[in-house]
Amino acid sequence: MKITPEKGQRIEGASGSGQPGRLKEGATTSRNKTSQYPPVEKLSAPTFESPPPSSITGDDSANKISRAGRRLSCFGDDSEEEVREAEAVARHIGIPFQVVDLSREYEGRILSYFRSEYARGRTPNPCVRCNAEIKFGLLLEGCRKLGLDYDYFATGHYARVRFEARTGRWLLLKAREAAKDQSYFLSLLSQEQLGRSLFPLGELSKVEVRKIARENNLPVSEKEESQDFYAGDYRKLLPKGKPGPIKDLSGKVLGQHDGIENYTVGQRRGLGIASGSRLYVVRIEAETNTVYIGKEKDLMTQKFKVDNLNWIARLPEFGKGIEARVKVRHKSPELECRLLPRKSGPQSEIFSGKVDRGGAGAGRATPEKAISADVSVLPDWGEVTLLTPYKAVTPGQVAVFYEGEVVLAGGFIDL
Repeated sequence: MKITPEKGQRIEGASGSGQPGRLKEGATTSRNKTSQYPPVEKLSAPTFESPPPSSITGDDSANKISRAGRRLSCFGDDSEEEVREAEAVARHIGIPFQVVDLSREYEGRILSYFRSEYARGRTPNPCVRCNAEIKFGLLLEGCRKLGLDYDYFATGHYARVRFEARTGRWLLLKAREAAKDQSYFLSLLSQEQLGRSLFPLGELSKVEVRKIARENNLPVSEKEESQDFYAGDYRKLLPKGKPGPIKDLSGKVLGQHDGIENYTVGQRRGLGIASGSRLYVVRIEAETNTVYIGKEKDLMTQKFKVDNLNWIARLPEFGKGIEARVKVRHKSPELECRLLPRKSGPQSEIFSGKVDRGGAGAGRATPEKAISADVSVLPDWGEVTLLTPYKAVTPGQVAVFYEGEVVLAGGFIDL
C-alpha cells in the first residue's frame, strides 16, 4: 500500500475524482536516476506493507497510475515474497519503502473473527472486515506512530470516492469497469476513512492498468490476480470441529457430519448423503451442532435481517423504507429490495463487537461542510425484503446496498 505524500507535502485536487492528486508548487519529489520509469513528477511516498500485503505503486502528473499486480491470495505463507516484490516496485519507481508488521493484529482480529464465525455456523467475509480494521485502520495508525504524516491513502482497489456537497457526505462508487468493481469490499469504511482515500484504478480498466505497467517495465506487471482470502484449504485455519447429525427439515437424521465448519448454506457437494434428488445445506445450527439439508426450493429467501449497518451515501430515516438493490455476496447479482432501517436491533453475535477501525479517523481532515454523524443515533440494523426470492442468502456474509453506482450502506446478514 502507498501512503502519499511525505510529511509536509500537500496534494492538490479532489480525492473524489478517482485520479491521483499532484504535488503543489514547491513540494519536493524523489526520483531514481537509474529507473526506467518515465521522467515525470512523482510523489515521494513511503510505501507500507502489512500482512496481508499488496504491491501498489505511485502516480504521475499525467494522472496515470501504475499497478504492480495482485497476490494470489491476501493471506498465506508468502508474505516475505510479497514484501520483496513490493520493495522491488518501490525501488523501480524511486520511492522510499517501509514495512509495518501487523501480523499479530491480523491474527487477533481477522483470523479470530474468521474462526469464531464458523464456530457459530456462519460464513464470514474476512476481506471486508480486514479493509475497515486493518488496511484502512491499524495500518494508518501505524503510520502516525512512526511520525509519518500524509494527506491521502492510495490503494489499488477498483472503486471510486467522491464528496457530495449537497449532503456533506463522502460517497463510495462502483469502479468504471463493472467486472473488476470492488466497492463491495469497501462497504464498511467510515466517512473519515473514505475522506482520506484515493482509488486511482477506479477510473481504469484492467487492460489499461496492465498496459501502463508493461510500458513502465514494472517487475510484477504480469503477476496473476488474487482470487480469494486464502489460496489453500481454509479449513486448515480452523480448529477441528465435533461430529454431529445431518438432518432433513423434518428432523430425520440422514447422516453425520465431521464438523459444522466444513459446511455453508447452499453447499451441495461433500454431503455424503445418497439421494435421488439434489440436496443442499439449508441451515446450520451451532447450538445443537446440526447441519440441516433440503431441496433447492428450501434455499429460497425473500426476507432477512442485516446487522451492524454502516451508512455511507445518505442518512436514513427511522421506519421509512428505502428502495435499493442489494448484493448478498460479492459475486451475486444486484437484487431489487426494500430496506427498512431499525434502531437498537437484535444485535446478534455475528462477531465479537462492532467493527473496530483502530482509531483510523483520528487527526484526519474532512471538508468543512462534511457531516460527521453520530453513528450511535443511526439505525444499526434493518429488515430486507427482496422483490423476488433468492437462493442461499447466507448468515455472516455481507449485504451491500446500492442506488445506481453509489453504495448506500453495508452490513452483515442474519436470518
